[in-house]
Amino acid sequence: MIRHKIYQQLVNHLNKKQFTILTGARQIGKSTVMRQLEQYLIKTNKPVYFLNLEYKEILQDLNANPENIFKYCGHTDEKVYVIIDEIQYLDDPSNFLKLLYDEHHQKLKLIVTGSSAFYMDTKFKDSLSGRKQIFQLYTLDFLEFLQFKSQNTIIKDLEKMANGTIQKSIHEQKIWTLLEEYIIYGGYPAVVLANSFEEKIQLLQELKNSFLQKDMQDSGVKFDDKFYQLFKILADQASGMVNSNELSITLRINHATIENYLYILQKCFHIHLLKPYFNNLRKELSKMPKVFLNDTGMRNAMLNNFESFDTRVDKGFLFENFIYTLLRNKMDLEQINFWRTADQNEVDFIIAEKSMAFEVKFSETDNKETKYKKFKSLYPEIKFEFVNWRQTKLRTWIVQDMVG
Repeated sequence: MIRHKIYQQLVNHLNKKQFTILTGARQIGKSTVMRQLEQYLIKTNKPVYFLNLEYKEILQDLNANPENIFKYCGHTDEKVYVIIDEIQYLDDPSNFLKLLYDEHHQKLKLIVTGSSAFYMDTKFKDSLSGRKQIFQLYTLDFLEFLQFKSQNTIIKDLEKMANGTIQKSIHEQKIWTLLEEYIIYGGYPAVVLANSFEEKIQLLQELKNSFLQKDMQDSGVKFDDKFYQLFKILADQASGMVNSNELSITLRINHATIENYLYILQKCFHIHLLKPYFNNLRKELSKMPKVFLNDTGMRNAMLNNFESFDTRVDKGFLFENFIYTLLRNKMDLEQINFWRTADQNEVDFIIAEKSMAFEVKFSETDNKETKYKKFKSLYPEIKFEFVNWRQTKLRTWIVQDMVG
């Protein structure tokens, strides 16, 4: 299966002189995308080499001298493309990339991936400013989920609704059933392709345990149980405020350790901390971020809760987390904020650059316009809207830019 959006972005970047770096969580298909790029380069008659750093001889050569890379791809007048998967195996990946770019970028194009360890400050300390372009790969979005499940009829209907060709699909109920499945079990490719819900749950539990163990090892986490407990607390309060001082008291570890663990969970692509939006620091007091998980299936695995929307009490928070992932897939994370004042006035998502704000409510009966008078009076230039489950707008957002 081709992840068309990220694949096309990477193809378009092949003719740029900057090195290409693909980031993302474990087991979401980075290596598959690299192999697909390799095939594209072969078909377009470009010299391409795929280096596997699990071969000790190659790893030792590149650690000894970055220019030893030419032992494996040769010196030619034509520009060569070298794909390196899991570059974090190198002793100093940053220096490796910097040296090769500064000396050879005219004849060498590197395309690399790395695990979360690569992006920790200890491994990725050099900014490589101007020498790299980073592309973020997340778990499957809903359209990719439908593609992986071969739901072509549903995809066509969503596209027709988005462009106004039809108002409502004859497969209406199936669309919402599939979307609920996606939100509950998430977008890890192996989980999406699993044949039963029982298999999906088993895979998610295995991924959760193996990911966290590897993340703790790579990041030098000393208190495994505290790290796990912190992640579980954050999963439980997804779309809620993060107070690191309270977390420090709850888990009985110092504030600096909490901050470090939050940093690690972000760098391992498990969570994102959304920043507040404010113009007036005195009135909009809260500087605490809101936490969202980057995959709702992983969130439910942490809580061991795979109940349907009919019975689960946290469906509103889960739905808001899903809306976060929709927004995240459409724009730069720095463009997305939330708004909250000291007297508890709050709006879930603010996209100031596009003058739009969204309040997420699972049911339309919870849309209380009067609760948002203060926001509207302070920011009349920002268009305010509610987002609800089974809303017509929600269907079109899946195939269109949410605020475009």
